[in-house]
Amino acid sequence: MSNRTQVGGLDVDSELLRFVNEQALPGTGIKASKFWSSLENIITELSPENRQLLEVREKFQRRLDKWYRAHRGNDFDFKSYKRFLKDIEYLVKEGGPFQVETFNVDPEITDIAGPQLVVPATNARYALNAVNARWGSLYDSLYGTDVIPENDGAENTEKFNPVRGKRVIEWARDFLNESVPLYDRSWRDVHALSVTDRKLLAAFADGSTTGLSDPDHFVGYTGLPEFPDSILLRKHGLHIAIVIDRNHPIGKSDPAGISTIELEAAISTIVDCEDSVAVVDGEDKVLAYRNWLGLMKGDLEDTFIKDDRKITRRMNNNREYNSPTGNSMVVRGTALLLVRNVGHLMTNPAIQYDNGKEVPEGILDCMITSLIALHDVGKNGRYVNSPAGSVYIVKPKMHGPDEVAFACKLFSRVEAALGMEENTLKMGIMDEERRTTVNLKECIRQAKNRVVFINTGFLDRTGDEIHTSMQSGPMLRKADMKDAAWIQAYEDWNVDIGLECGLSGKAQIGKGMWAMPDLMADMLEQKIAHPKAGANTAWVPSPTAAILHATHYHKVNVKSEQAKIAHRDFAKLDDILSVPVATQPNWSAEDIQREIDNNAQGILGYVVRWVDQGVGCSKVPDINEVGLMEDRATLRISSQHIANWLCHNVCSKEQVMESLKRMATIVDRQNAGDPTYKSMAEDFEKSIAFQAACDLVFDGEKSPSGYTEPTLHKKRLEVKLKKIG
Repeated sequence: MSNRTQVGGLDVDSELLRFVNEQALPGTGIKASKFWSSLENIITELSPENRQLLEVREKFQRRLDKWYRAHRGNDFDFKSYKRFLKDIEYLVKEGGPFQVETFNVDPEITDIAGPQLVVPATNARYALNAVNARWGSLYDSLYGTDVIPENDGAENTEKFNPVRGKRVIEWARDFLNESVPLYDRSWRDVHALSVTDRKLLAAFADGSTTGLSDPDHFVGYTGLPEFPDSILLRKHGLHIAIVIDRNHPIGKSDPAGISTIELEAAISTIVDCEDSVAVVDGEDKVLAYRNWLGLMKGDLEDTFIKDDRKITRRMNNNREYNSPTGNSMVVRGTALLLVRNVGHLMTNPAIQYDNGKEVPEGILDCMITSLIALHDVGKNGRYVNSPAGSVYIVKPKMHGPDEVAFACKLFSRVEAALGMEENTLKMGIMDEERRTTVNLKECIRQAKNRVVFINTGFLDRTGDEIHTSMQSGPMLRKADMKDAAWIQAYEDWNVDIGLECGLSGKAQIGKGMWAMPDLMADMLEQKIAHPKAGANTAWVPSPTAAILHATHYHKVNVKSEQAKIAHRDFAKLDDILSVPVATQPNWSAEDIQREIDNNAQGILGYVVRWVDQGVGCSKVPDINEVGLMEDRATLRISSQHIANWLCHNVCSKEQVMESLKRMATIVDRQNAGDPTYKSMAEDFEKSIAFQAACDLVFDGEKSPSGYTEPTLHKKRLEVKLKKIG
């Protein structure tokens, strides 16, 4: 689909070659000849080991399939099961105690607990929104969401509703009362704020004044001390900015002149080259890499039309305040950026070697995203994203310690090629595959000089759970899966192991995504469980969600929670190894059909955008019209779940196909307002997207680790070729 150029022993997509030579390399001090020869050497050296690791995965799966066929259900002898897993070295021998030794890590990872965004690298506008989500208006986030109920005159109308506005202000003042309380009065009653004798002073209608219960919460201001333009407060490392503007439409009606309250929100953002993008060739890779380059150089911008106005979005600048003593101080204005590379499985035609073999995409990503990061941490770097001088690479879909060790070897080779100091490339280990979970301590040990992040993720982890134990029997329904013994043990185990290995104060321990961006009231009620569980970061689906989730970190001191958790009993490995099989399912025909329909609709709603439009992550309405953030993790669990039920005759192929066709008409209707959308139901045989969904389900049992990428990439390339033809 593109022109290609021979560079040494590499056959390179010409657009990628031009991008690297003309945009990525200039300013790094690295010559093109050196870069390409180094990349060729790394590909030649490490690709065979990469393939071997994938063969090991399949070997384990064959052994597990054989064992499960002989021991169907979950009432087998558990001691024999564990002995089997140890004998085949699925469970590796655990070594002695150790502590991670990662250094040169920025405080957003080591010291500050707060929300984390994940944003597709291919969308510049979204990326800018995410990096700028370090700060956001609490007023706006409350006014525009269901956190403020639409009752008793507080409806969210097209024009500003003063009743709703009043409730927003009351909610925000109560947040201040809880997070940074005044000594003996309420923030609701404040009429003026000033700085006197290096302290914040609040005045009231009766002429009385008071200060903060904890004066140390006051850390800065702008404007004149007696008439400040803003007040900067801090709780648990997170800042609150109270903006004062008596000429503002809100501020002029507020007794204290407060026009808004801004919260420090998305402390870090993962720029994603993996699950949330649809990247299948050199053209797509360049789009992702170019946006990452703009973020590292600080010059990324995007121009678009909104409400008939032309808007250009750029990265925010840092904020300047006066400290309580009057000295100048700088507060960061953007999120710390991590980049998620592709895992070990996929290859990409962007580069070919050795007579037409496609390059392992994880090797390609590591080399080019690290090259680009030199614009921040190289000898001529800006040191803006990482003043500590590190590059943060999140590695997904690794299975066990050997695969982590391979990633570390890759990082070392890339550092040497790019002239980086050893351990400049830091690693995030995504604990979302079963063999990584049960061997997490040894995975961390392999990366003890690099690890800055571990996390849990229910969706990918469940997808792998289903595929790993595919032959053991029919799995529980998805809704029931969340109550299975293994899931809570998995969540606790991740934190327990992380703390045992010394990650507190050195790395992020993260929790998974809130998938319903329109249900912010529910998120506020439920997601506080993540910091309470000892997670110093958790994923949110939008800047608005980040602002609201930030309030949880004011309520919960995560370091204190981690200190308490460190003394609890460890989660049980036996619980993690329990298989979520329904031994005596008593599902009605209606229950089964409902589950199939729900899965089928979710699969189709996501796949049709991925394959036909190249959209890797989007808000997809489910069968009940609730918008859900869907990516390949959600697709993996849904497709694997149907594949499992087909494997064990819970349903028939004909029943599933009927459901897919019926759900396709619903998905077509849900997308009727999109002029670029292509109907599936008009011709099922010719709809490449519909055929992709069928392949994911009916071939799901033999898909490597249950991953959806091989099918999606193949079908997306078909669509791109068809457009050219």
